[in-house]
Amino acid sequence: MSTPNLNQTTTKLDNDTLKLSSFDVVTINQQGKEISRIPEQALGLREDLGNSVVLEMIAIPEGNFLMGSPENEIERYSREGRLHRVTLKSFCIGKYPITQAQWFAVAALPPVNCELKPSPSLFKGDNRPVEQVSWYDALEFGDRLSLLTGKSYRLPSESEWEYSCRGGTTTAFHFGETITPSLANYNGNYAYNTGPLGSSCKTTTEVGSFQVANAFGLSDMHGNVYEWCADRWHKDYQGAPVDGSVWKEVDESSSVPPSWVIRGGAWNVPPKYCRSAFRSHLPAEGRFRNIGFRIALTI
Repeated sequence: MSTPNLNQTTTKLDNDTLKLSSFDVVTINQQGKEISRIPEQALGLREDLGNSVVLEMIAIPEGNFLMGSPENEIERYSREGRLHRVTLKSFCIGKYPITQAQWFAVAALPPVNCELKPSPSLFKGDNRPVEQVSWYDALEFGDRLSLLTGKSYRLPSESEWEYSCRGGTTTAFHFGETITPSLANYNGNYAYNTGPLGSSCKTTTEVGSFQVANAFGLSDMHGNVYEWCADRWHKDYQGAPVDGSVWKEVDESSSVPPSWVIRGGAWNVPPKYCRSAFRSHLPAEGRFRNIGFRIALTI
């Protein structure tokens, strides 16, 4: 797997802010055995949030991909169809889910639209992902960070999230056709495909603790915490945007109350829910111990 060409992306960023991020890209076979581990680097930027708290963003190149899952993907859901090609402009996205230290720093800034609890998470730890935050809370975080930095921080669209997660892959996970508890935090008492069983951490883990990433340089895309996206929930991709934009329209054909997309799986769910294509939804005001978010940046 080769590193994506970021030349067009990085010309949109101030060269003084660009930083190299190093990581290992791991690929496994259907039994979960590691078949390659390649050192890579990616460009991005770092925001200083004060008190030695830094937010690392990774530059994602423009491109296109097939969004959704094929009908022969193991344990896939009809909600992941139909496969459709999406073309995206370049953007930045967090290397990790937002941590509790980053949340605490931004929650201390003046409110924009609503108040934020400084320490909402059940599983405490500065470098653990923040959880028990609503979709509205995540929007407020982006608004406050935007005012602080003068940049355009926001939640990623659902297509930006999946494009970022896949990192050029078409397999069920960016690691390959399965996943193992040595690579991600999920309920390892369940296996995917012909992959191995393991155990469950029964808690979140510090971001980046597995010391692996996808080809874009993003970690914790599978498991740890579900991540809010900006899009309203639709029961399938019929009529979905194909330009990477947020799907804002209400799904009039849906029987469920208005809700918003979550992606990526979490520490307490089986691996089938951590696949690159898996999608689910919750009401915007919901706050749960397995849901956080990853911030995006328009460039």
